[in-house]
Amino acid sequence: MIQRKPKFATLAASLLFLAPLITTAEAPDIQTKGTVIYLADNLNEEAKLGWCIDTQGRGFSDKLHSHSCKPGGGDTQFSFNETSGMIQSVEFKGKCMTLNNPEDTDVPFGLLDCIDGEVTQQFIYDSDSMEFRIATDDSKCVAVAEPIIEAGPFQSRHLIFAPCADLSPGFKQWVIRQ
Repeated sequence: MIQRKPKFATLAASLLFLAPLITTAEAPDIQTKGTVIYLADNLNEEAKLGWCIDTQGRGFSDKLHSHSCKPGGGDTQFSFNETSGMIQSVEFKGKCMTLNNPEDTDVPFGLLDCIDGEVTQQFIYDSDSMEFRIATDDSKCVAVAEPIIEAGPFQSRHLIFAPCADLSPGFKQWVIRQ
């Protein structure tokens, strides 16, 4: 007589083994009013505020990172102009996200004067994949780095770019609320 293992037991054992590998996206509770670009996945932001593009430090900075989306908005508010491909600061008029230091793996993006036609300020947003791609190399996506950095009552992460195929969806899927 052939002894068979119950299929259910084998399936259950397989699911228990894979459970740590399966992650579920959790939407953030965006409290910012008005225009904002944020990650679709809360990605472990402890206050559930989500992750927005932000200037480093308080007020204006020419360096960008990702930060907890501040309820008051301000320097975490950016808009996207699909025609020009520019990601523009709402708080600092005439300033655009720029891939000005691509060799810097921690801070490759800056906030510089917007210049029409400047290739380092042009991005492509793919609404199907929810990815911002680098216009000069559409195989690379704007993303957040994995490590979380404490930032007073909030949190931050490096804003990076990397091959889209190498990134998990939660680190590269952005929502644009205009």
